[in-house]
Amino acid sequence: MKFDLDNVIVTEFGVGIDDGNEQTFVVVPVDTEVQTALHEMVQATWEEMQGDDVGPTRYQPSEKHGSTEYLYLPIGDDLAKSVRELHDATNLNIGVLGDPPNIFCYFTRLTDNKKHRLTALRRASYFKGVLKKRLIRVLDNTLKIIEETVFKLDNDFDLLVDSANVHILRPSGFEFAGKLQEAILNAVPKNMKSIRKDLPFVDFDGIEKYASKRPRAARYLASIRAQEETKNINKAALKRLCERTGVDVKESKGKITVLEGHETGFLEVLDRRRYEVSLVKDKPEHYLAGSRRKTNG
Repeated sequence: MKFDLDNVIVTEFGVGIDDGNEQTFVVVPVDTEVQTALHEMVQATWEEMQGDDVGPTRYQPSEKHGSTEYLYLPIGDDLAKSVRELHDATNLNIGVLGDPPNIFCYFTRLTDNKKHRLTALRRASYFKGVLKKRLIRVLDNTLKIIEETVFKLDNDFDLLVDSANVHILRPSGFEFAGKLQEAILNAVPKNMKSIRKDLPFVDFDGIEKYASKRPRAARYLASIRAQEETKNINKAALKRLCERTGVDVKESKGKITVLEGHETGFLEVLDRRRYEVSLVKDKPEHYLAGSRRKTNG
């Protein structure tokens, strides 16, 4: 990580607010005790990430990730746009906690003695719950309702952002805070344009229309483009794999067309998820991979 956690000189705390029309981020002043707690949360997050002996793998939108799993995404990736804008923002407005239901995340931005910045973000579901409760405390052996606004920090963050990467501990938190579903759907035309260049022998018009309204198909497109493994696909081999794995296609005027109802299956083929096993003679078995990470063999 490109940040020195032992030499933090500036600490900001803030919240993300979603009023139904747009998301905004504001800074909320906090005292030194809260700043210390935020540092501890960041440290705990990084230590939990380092506990993964395998090391991080790149975030892929088509993968079914675990609830906690150390992943990374280059900061310049299109899918990192929302958190990158927060990380790079220079003049965030000072605000208040306001209406808890509108808070969708909270964050801290740290600066070290070399002017490197680290942004840490957490989805605000528990945070909001504490803010809107009427809490009770004991004062002079008497139970009292706490009328003032209160909050309770979590133990760690969902993600950390430095100048090179988004370090992800909870993929679902990253997807929620980064508005990934909206971003992935909006990216369909751009992803489709890139894939078309590599596979000029495929008619993608129906695929693009299909994926523009279906998040799962849009995720496959984003993953296929990110892998950059479509350049050398052989047309005949692609047709054979579709046929063997039950994806109906036809060829007309030199172009492969995917039949209606098989769009997702075709994208699963391109994303290396559909495969055939032939362990029993004359009884091929077809499977769909939940993950298509390469083995070392």
